[in-house]
Amino acid sequence: MHGYIHPTALVESRYIGAGTRIWAFTHVMKDVIVGAECNIGSHCYLESGAKIGNRVTVKNGNYLWDGITICDGAFIGPQVAFTNDKRPRSPRLPCAATRYATDAWLSPTRVEEGASIGAAAVVVPGISLGQYCMVAAGSVVTTTVPPHALVIGIPARIVGWVCCCGEKLPNIRSDGGCLQCRYCPCEFKYTNGQPWLQSNPAENGTRVVQSP
Repeated sequence: MHGYIHPTALVESRYIGAGTRIWAFTHVMKDVIVGAECNIGSHCYLESGAKIGNRVTVKNGNYLWDGITICDGAFIGPQVAFTNDKRPRSPRLPCAATRYATDAWLSPTRVEEGASIGAAAVVVPGISLGQYCMVAAGSVVTTTVPPHALVIGIPARIVGWVCCCGEKLPNIRSDGGCLQCRYCPCEFKYTNGQPWLQSNPAENGTRVVQSP
């Protein structure tokens, strides 16, 4: 795959991976890290300190701030709202200047491998979104989301579980229950009602890749 930077994009970072495509009117600031084979849509802003893994899709109109980490294979839908400060003030406000003299105010957020965030969702700072979880469009995520969880609402709550491929998994309440996704070869074992990935042949046959 050949990389591409649209003529109207402003890319100041030297750390852009092979095969990554960056579209119109997107600004990538100095020292942003973008991995290989990513697709960064138009009208995005990536602030210094943001980190993006490999094979990530960032749709149009996203702003990724310092302290935001997007891991491999994640999907960021259009106009997802990230922030990085739990108690924001203008650093130019005299009474807040001392607080912003260091980066102690920074509250990082991490989107783990394969996670998906729907359009216009809000993700508050200082949390993580687990591997292969799925956040419904318009949700407000206020707490850390477990791997494979499907969350929806304001505030977002767990309403089910999803496979690596995105298909919804059945709810199994008994511990030790096992199943295979009906749409892909992934296998899961349930503990405390939560599925844990045991085998994902799409990732070179890896076994026991998750555990409670």
